[in-house]
Amino acid sequence: MRVGVPKEIKDNEFRVGLTPSSVSELVHHGHEVIVETNAGAGSGLSDGEYEAAGAAIVASAADIFTRADMIVKVKEPLAGERPMLRPGQTLFTYLHLAPDRQQTLDLMQSGATCIAYETVTSPSGTLPLLTPMSEVAGRLAPQVGAHCLEREAGGRGVLLGGVPGVPAGDVIILGGGVAGSHAATIALGMGANVTVVDRNPEALRRLDFRFGTGVRTIFSTRAAIAEIVKRADLLIGTVLVPGAAAPKLVSRDMVRSMKNGSVIVDISIDQGGCCETSRPTSHSHPTYVEEGVVHYCVTNMPGAVPRTSTFALNNATLPFVLALANKGVTKALADDPHLRNGLNVFAGKVTCKPVADAHGLEFVEAGKAVG
Repeated sequence: MRVGVPKEIKDNEFRVGLTPSSVSELVHHGHEVIVETNAGAGSGLSDGEYEAAGAAIVASAADIFTRADMIVKVKEPLAGERPMLRPGQTLFTYLHLAPDRQQTLDLMQSGATCIAYETVTSPSGTLPLLTPMSEVAGRLAPQVGAHCLEREAGGRGVLLGGVPGVPAGDVIILGGGVAGSHAATIALGMGANVTVVDRNPEALRRLDFRFGTGVRTIFSTRAAIAEIVKRADLLIGTVLVPGAAAPKLVSRDMVRSMKNGSVIVDISIDQGGCCETSRPTSHSHPTYVEEGVVHYCVTNMPGAVPRTSTFALNNATLPFVLALANKGVTKALADDPHLRNGLNVFAGKVTCKPVADAHGLEFVEAGKAVG
């Protein structure tokens, strides 16, 4: 199989779909890899390293999309990339289709086989290709939130860790999963007062076992959220419903009740965000103020630390890339129900139910679509 790696073009997105070591594994298994020039530069990976690993360097994304059987990316194809996809070609990347109707329609129109990292599952029911980026985003959230709280950044001028004689800031985390637990780790390390809200009692027990009395846990109800956001200096949203749009747990009225100059970091913005006032932002223009609250809603947060993110992502995706290349896409999907859960669009059909439900489109079960 010929595998292609284009350079990412989303705003300040410096991650890359394959590292040279991943390229080397594919070449070892008899596959051809073509990489767009400077695709890895933002992650500190040179064209020479890719060539040494056995890849061919090509001049443009158009060369990649024209020649490759499978495209391996990091972020969803943007409007200028989607027309280059074609029937019979496979796209393997993050897609986040539930909040993005136009992308969904464009991918259906392309006829390509589109497999989303974020809906591939594991035998234990986890999301192995989403986990590493959730870890990165979770650990970044208190860091970027702390900066946004600085007065020059528009915040209320609170130091999260406080100082002797002055209370630490209050960090409220919505969601106790992978991103939420990692956010709690960093916020706690910064000296903040940390509370995690979740509706899963088992998640709350895990957090209690992990952090003890260092982190306060609260069972999630609308009334509980409405009350607790009022005291947040930093509110971190990490809510996830696999494949579906994030539920709006924080209403505009709740945001209005927050302290002037407090901060919301909405990690779940990739799936539409968990706050009614959240809207996507970029690394170039990461924040805006709504109802007196600073909002940080960057849709590719891990792109801020591309080298760490690229290697962490490749550690998780490489086995699946190899399976698709070695077996062929149809057999790989047929053999592995967990990889098949990642199939979102196939031959013009939507094969992920949450995506179909989000846009009112016809749903076709992935196994039946692939045959």
